[in-house]
Amino acid sequence: MKNEVVRYLTGITTTGTPHLGNYVGAIRPAVQASRRPGTENFYFLADYHALIKCDEPARIQRSTLEIAACWLAAGLDPDRVFFYRQSDIPEVTELTWLLTCVTGKGVLNRAHAYKAQVDKNTAAGVDVDTDVTMGLFMYPVLMAADILLYKAHKVPVGRDQIQHLEMARDMAQSFNHLYGEHLVLPEAEVDESVALLPGLDGRKMSKSYDNVIGLFAPREQVRKSIFSIVTDSRAPGEPKDTEGSSLFQIYQAFATPGETRKLREAYAAGISWADAKQMLFERIDAEIGPMRARYEHLVGHPDELERILQAGAAKARERARPLLRELREAVGLRNLASAAAGAKKDKAKQALPSFKQYRESDGLFYFKFVDAQGRLLLQSTGFASPKEAGQCIAALKAAGAVAAGTPAQPAPGVSEEQVAAALRELTET
Repeated sequence: MKNEVVRYLTGITTTGTPHLGNYVGAIRPAVQASRRPGTENFYFLADYHALIKCDEPARIQRSTLEIAACWLAAGLDPDRVFFYRQSDIPEVTELTWLLTCVTGKGVLNRAHAYKAQVDKNTAAGVDVDTDVTMGLFMYPVLMAADILLYKAHKVPVGRDQIQHLEMARDMAQSFNHLYGEHLVLPEAEVDESVALLPGLDGRKMSKSYDNVIGLFAPREQVRKSIFSIVTDSRAPGEPKDTEGSSLFQIYQAFATPGETRKLREAYAAGISWADAKQMLFERIDAEIGPMRARYEHLVGHPDELERILQAGAAKARERARPLLRELREAVGLRNLASAAAGAKKDKAKQALPSFKQYRESDGLFYFKFVDAQGRLLLQSTGFASPKEAGQCIAALKAAGAVAAGTPAQPAPGVSEEQVAAALRELTET
């Protein structure tokens, strides 16, 4: 990918209102990352995904408004990135269907969310498919379409989402194997340094636990929430531990190293919990406060927000449409007037030797080289990644022969000269 623009993609499900944990763990690092040189960044409001877990139309609409306003208030520049609403891109649903047609049910049976519901039903002694909608079951295919539609190279995810990236890669490989190299295989990017904020009660900050501090809640409400953070019974003047202190961890996520050091020293000197909470409130307000006016303006002017999202969708569709045209042509959804030309093209393609990449049940990636009639000429050993397999294929094409040490061997009864002749036929056509 040297000297090539790297494309990053992030989706935000529209089922709630962002809190400080979302800001520290996702919004702030993503906005900072959007300014990296040499990258293109796609951020979308995943409202189709929201329908899987929420059947309240007003809540989805309100969440879409609030989340879009949060990201823009936090500094996301819609002129520098692709910022759009998923449901404004019809190409994503069309690609979902194309991927559905190359994805085995067995692959989706292994998806974490589906398996969790099946395990829950089994434990309850009810039918295994109780409360399993096809939206839940097909979630990984829609997610793959979101990613593959823009040929994303990198997708920042938590460890719990790595499986979905692997499934997206599998779907892309299946499509490419059948119809040619059209889809880019994405890679998961896991940032181990992302902060996970504790909530008011010490558990992970989550709406499920009702222990959150609203990102753009009114200033006094934020202060009230911070002053309700659970602390121990140590009195003013008694040294306090930073280890395990939710208050200290939240402060650290916003403060500079110098500011964090001063609070650590104050803990050791016996700062009162009230004074420590006031310090935390002032530090959070210093960062979030200036953004609040922009957030409140956007929430109060949904027509302005809608114009931003529509402009983002138009820009995103400029990227999506060419790929969909290419994929429709590849699978045979073609203009009938071009059928004869397409048949000639397919015949010419079939008359050449070709490389086929695939993944085996051992988790490794392989390729084989076959002649125009499908006879096996060359078989590779396993690779840890499809990228390594692709690099080996590129080296074979460039060399036009099987060099010593190449992790691929001619099939039984096939000579290296026959392989070299087929490589020349492929590369010279």
